[in-house]
Amino acid sequence: MFRARACVFAVLSVSGLAILELVREQTGTAGFFVGLGLAVLPVPPLLAAFRWLGRAAPRPWAQLLFCFGWGACTAALIAILANNFATEWIAEATADASAADRLGSVAIAPVVEESAKAAALVLVFAFRRRQFTGPADGFVVAGFTATGFACTENVLYLGNAFGEDVQSGAAALDSVTAATFFVRIVVSPFAHPLFTVLTGLGFGAAALGAGRMRRIGLPLLGLLAAMGLHALWNSSSRFGEYGFYVVYGCVMVPVFALLLWLAVRIRRRRLRAVAGELAVYAAAGWLRPAEVPALVSMPARSLARALARSTGGRAAGRAVALYEADAAALALLRHRARHGGPAGVPDFACRERELLRRLWLRRATAGPVLARAAVLEELLPPRPVPLAPLEPLERVFVPPARRTPTDLTAPGRTVSGLTPVGRPVPKRSAPWTPATPEGPPSSRPCALPGGDGVR
Repeated sequence: MFRARACVFAVLSVSGLAILELVREQTGTAGFFVGLGLAVLPVPPLLAAFRWLGRAAPRPWAQLLFCFGWGACTAALIAILANNFATEWIAEATADASAADRLGSVAIAPVVEESAKAAALVLVFAFRRRQFTGPADGFVVAGFTATGFACTENVLYLGNAFGEDVQSGAAALDSVTAATFFVRIVVSPFAHPLFTVLTGLGFGAAALGAGRMRRIGLPLLGLLAAMGLHALWNSSSRFGEYGFYVVYGCVMVPVFALLLWLAVRIRRRRLRAVAGELAVYAAAGWLRPAEVPALVSMPARSLARALARSTGGRAAGRAVALYEADAAALALLRHRARHGGPAGVPDFACRERELLRRLWLRRATAGPVLARAAVLEELLPPRPVPLAPLEPLERVFVPPARRTPTDLTAPGRTVSGLTPVGRPVPKRSAPWTPATPEGPPSSRPCALPGGDGVR
């Protein structure tokens, strides 16, 4: 494990230094810093949006940083070198530099760039298969990778534009830098994430089922869709004076809206799946009943972590965060096993047992603050308020004309907290009262429908 991480770190470091020097050489030092300052502006909102989508079952930050670094360093370096080599080769073969540029931007760049970005998804899918549970994970991994790639590419374009403006002495508002900033940062900052998300959806769909053809065919289908949309976007300026606006308005915006709707829908379905599966574990005694609504509410999760940090410090907050992540992973694991069968999750029993063990170790720290967060966020049904005891029934004054046996003994009739026969209404226990044993109730608390085939 240490050697693998060291190898990944070395690859990212070498490619990062190489792309840094390559971009600085092409843009100049001043252009590099101007381009970098402008290119980072859309990065935080994009990363926050993809992180929001994956909050139901958050991925490790180390993995997300790897995806961003791969896109910004390794994929960008591969794309620049391959695109330049292909364009120069075509120009020498055809003796037409303009035709080589057009062919390179429409046919070469989409294939090279989408393949380079997809390599990060292949690595995560191959070596972190357990954490790749569905389309939401494909969204997040692809989004972080493409955002890093777009940032480096924007540095290059904006830096070159600034160099042109310095040589021509153009005014700020009429400069190439302003036009490039408007097109790449204001109008289409989501372009590269939009392309690569199609590849991510292919990997996410492949993670839901079994079969070699499904695991290979669906990612390839998503990659081809990403390449096709990327090629259409790059060729929009070739379709006449208004080609860019037509492609942007008729293709890019509708596809973006469709994927945005799909992302919201996927997130809601994921939270519903987490709520339904955790309710089974709560009924078996592994969770407090109040923890379930807190674990499917993002504000309640944040509040629980804040409460833990305020009372137990950063270590307690970290324990609650891990508890929340493990609970969501456990719910999604069971959800996949119920819908995909034994072939979908062959090691279900082992993974379930490990996640339950980790939950039990942190239960004493995380359980109370999650229950408290559920109360503060008003996620629990209201508690019945006990009424004050009254005098015996025969001492309560009732007008003679209305005091009849039928009135006092009618089915369901109560008088001031008393039953029709004069007995007090029994008190109900609080909805967050735990009903758990001294230790883990069982290593196999929840049987899947259809028997224990998964185990």
